[in-house]
Amino acid sequence: MITACIKDIDLIFQTQAGVFSPSGIDAGTLAMLSVVEFRPDDKVLDLGCGYGVVGILAARLIGADRVVMTDIDPEAVALAQINAGLNGISAMRIFQGDGFAAISDRDFSLILSNPPYHTDFSVAKAFIEQAWRHLQTGGRLIMVTKRLAWYRNKIRAVFGGVRVSPIDDYYVFSAEKRICVKPGKNAKTMQHSKKLQRKIDRKNREGSSS
Repeated sequence: MITACIKDIDLIFQTQAGVFSPSGIDAGTLAMLSVVEFRPDDKVLDLGCGYGVVGILAARLIGADRVVMTDIDPEAVALAQINAGLNGISAMRIFQGDGFAAISDRDFSLILSNPPYHTDFSVAKAFIEQAWRHLQTGGRLIMVTKRLAWYRNKIRAVFGGVRVSPIDDYYVFSAEKRICVKPGKNAKTMQHSKKLQRKIDRKNREGSSS
């Protein structure tokens, strides 16, 4: 068993060998949670939930009906279900599936993920691109890894911008889905659009003053 106090919430988790970070809560997950503020009206997806740290904390703070958890590993999902009960949470939606395969909701306000960044980037690529589609306008993706350049560039390309917070040996990436951003549109394109809009605004002002 692991015990922890996160955001003044006492938590307990059952773990086992073979799941991610079985001997203690991962430092990257704690780094990510340190920059997250859960709002009462948030709808949260814990993407790659493992044995449930992020989703269970969110459920304790804003209610289980506002949180969804998913993981590809059936053993992790089984532990997450056990841990929800250990922390006094019932009726949580916890799914087993590859990425968003089991997730049909497209109105999340917050998607949190600590992806498997020690492998190739295929999983992270799918997580980032599909997160944009499953967020409501104004919704946020928050992701933590130990790698900087690829994640910063990929999130910026999909969301049009990204904020990076270095914390210890980790980078926490925060990006917001804005209505003017389309998947695949990169920051350079967005900058040209802003320049063009300023030019149009200047011409409009000149025209109205003549």
